[in-house]
Amino acid sequence: MSAVSDRLPTFPWDKLEPYKKTAAAHPGGIVDLSVGTPVDPVPDLIQKALIDAADSPGYPTVWGTPALRDAITGWLERRLGAREVTHRHVLPIVGSKELVAWLPTQLGLGPGDKVAFPRLAYPTYEVGARLARAEYVAYDDPTVLDPTDLRLLWLNTPSNPTGKVLSKAELTRIVAWAREHGVLLFSDECYVELGWEADPVSVLHPDVNGGSYEGIVSVHSLSKRSNLAGYRAAFLAGDPAVLGPLLEIRKHGGMMTSAPTQAAVVAALSDDTHVHEQRERYAARRTLLREALLAHGFRIDHSEASLYLWATRDESCWDTVSHLAARGVLVAPGDFYGPAGARHVRVALTATDERVRAAVERLTD
Repeated sequence: MSAVSDRLPTFPWDKLEPYKKTAAAHPGGIVDLSVGTPVDPVPDLIQKALIDAADSPGYPTVWGTPALRDAITGWLERRLGAREVTHRHVLPIVGSKELVAWLPTQLGLGPGDKVAFPRLAYPTYEVGARLARAEYVAYDDPTVLDPTDLRLLWLNTPSNPTGKVLSKAELTRIVAWAREHGVLLFSDECYVELGWEADPVSVLHPDVNGGSYEGIVSVHSLSKRSNLAGYRAAFLAGDPAVLGPLLEIRKHGGMMTSAPTQAAVVAALSDDTHVHEQRERYAARRTLLREALLAHGFRIDHSEASLYLWATRDESCWDTVSHLAARGVLVAPGDFYGPAGARHVRVALTATDERVRAAVERLTD
């Protein structure tokens, strides 16, 4: 156990427990805006597809059914503007978190290799490097990194936690730099369909990559766009020279998405209506929470996309967490995502309409 604890950081959410108890003691109950987990129903057409595929006694394939690969490639072309995407360009995964955590290990990285990720970032990028015993570095601008021994570069656009979106010009510059230095680029784009004040662009877009997928892979999830966090449904898209070996490794490891889930993903990716409906729910909640936070003396930075508001009162994030917990509202402290977040909190939009209204009332009283 000590060897594990030496390799991994303290699980950050444990630190939030005392504040969660404070918020839960509020007479009106807790409004939990700390975790970005969906609360709205899984769309009926997706549930039906899952149920219809429930009689699946045999093992599923790691690469997924041809219907699943067709659905993924069709979505990539329709929604992201990707061109000439074949089945060799895609790979289903068991939710995006397991991929982020185990990718350095599956790529064969280890001591002496470097993994880079944004200075404000989802903690699992660092965890993945640690599990592989690789070195890691956080950046503000990846193109000023020393490329020596840099084997894996993570982008995250739209960002978790900040909601910041990298522009097409920025992505083009970063892709060119990574290729120049022989650095493999993985772009975490799980919030790509949730732009509010910006229109997120994928590294798969030909204007960014010049019509070539060489050295680039994007990561996509159905957790947020289709409320499928409980299904563990995600996929990779990009360079076949990278995905082919990953497929072989994942075959050996038995890392396969269940057959009913694969059928559900086909239904989810083939329908845009439910995505638009869910976007409208989040947009309405975002407007209410943003206005209430501003009225309460907060400043909102970035937050032009994703499911979070990156908010600050120009004080310690833990003072802000305590301030809001006393009002029955739980948020995530910004330093969960790196020391650069020490004066911000992340406010999730993933609460029911009733709970969002309760938060707004408490912030505006």
